[in-house]
Amino acid sequence: MGMSLHELTEAIRQHIDSEMEADVASGMAEHALGFFGFYERIIDNALEPTDRNLFYMFQDYDLLTTESEETTLWDGREWRIHYWRFKPELREKVLSYMDSTKEEVEIDPFSDIYGEIGEMVWNRDDDLPSNPNAFTNDRW
Repeated sequence: MGMSLHELTEAIRQHIDSEMEADVASGMAEHALGFFGFYERIIDNALEPTDRNLFYMFQDYDLLTTESEETTLWDGREWRIHYWRFKPELREKVLSYMDSTKEEVEIDPFSDIYGEIGEMVWNRDDDLPSNPNAFTNDRW
């Protein structure tokens, strides 16, 4: 199972800059996850140079790793294929980090100020005049 957007966003903030804005980290995570889709790894040839630079940066910060495999072509030449994948232990690190840093929810004492008032207070039907035509004039 691959990384979710939220998990990768937290991993980026944890490994690169803990004070990074969530929108920036989320944008980086969304960009990277766009290459992976539902796969565990992607082929390096699919990346443009600027995207590859981002992946190298992620590798420097211990988020991604590379792997290679060699195959023999039909004419006998050896061909090496390079792949990128998320570090196997990254997901567990992120989940344990997220569990250990759960933010305390600050309770606003005024958030339910209208919750204790009954529904009858909001009923404005009693304010209607008993004779709705009392304030009209036939000449107008």
